[in-house]
Amino acid sequence: MDYPTLYRKRLIPNECVLLKDDVITYMDDEVIITKWNALKPKKTLHHGSSCYFLNKGYKVSKFQREDDSLIYWYCDIIDHEYDDKTNTYVFTDLLVDVIVYPDESVKVVDIDEIVEALETNLINPEQCKTALRNLDALLKIIYADKFDTLRARLPE
Repeated sequence: MDYPTLYRKRLIPNECVLLKDDVITYMDDEVIITKWNALKPKKTLHHGSSCYFLNKGYKVSKFQREDDSLIYWYCDIIDHEYDDKTNTYVFTDLLVDVIVYPDESVKVVDIDEIVEALETNLINPEQCKTALRNLDALLKIIYADKFDTLRARLPE
């Protein structure tokens, strides 16, 4: 299979980055699963894996330390565009995110950024609605104790 090229587009800060070092380990019509090393390694974050849920509007990532221990699960609310001529996906980060810690506590972050992006026309009202709907759907899965069905897509 000829895997596509992946880009990550951020609105705040405004950037579009080629994920040239991400390795696609699996792909079908519903998901793209990758493994990666941190683009900008931090004190704890070393590497991880991600599952893009193409029809759901979120990406679940497993953030790991150098010794492979879990830091947390990081869930980006996303939108995507696919160009079949170039076999390219551009995943746009719709700003609001969810962190699920190993003790299963949950934190929703960057809600202020989606408000800022709406006020400054970085996103339109439809994108804002999409982000909030996808966030709601993800939180319903988490609060129903079904997050394991999402994280199970990623390697142990």
